[in-house]
Amino acid sequence: MPTAQHVQEMIETGLENSRAIVHDMTGTGDHFEATVISSAFEGKSLVAQHQLVYGALGPAMGGPIHALALKTMTPAQWAATNGHSQRPG
Repeated sequence: MPTAQHVQEMIETGLENSRAIVHDMTGTGDHFEATVISSAFEGKSLVAQHQLVYGALGPAMGGPIHALALKTMTPAQWAATNGHSQRPG
């Protein structure tokens, strides 16, 4: 089963210019919650943004990852929501 760190690395490696914050929701390694910040989301619909993340996870989605609660944001949305600089910490 993947860990939250593994899922984070898969997203950040598979989706250019991204930062992922991932939590294992159940402790079982198959239900995760992720916030993904990426400039690749600029101008894309929410569905298209989620598809980019699913693409980064590849066959792990629907395989060892059974559920993913996903929130996607551009760097500007992250900064506006969290009062941070453009780059998530």
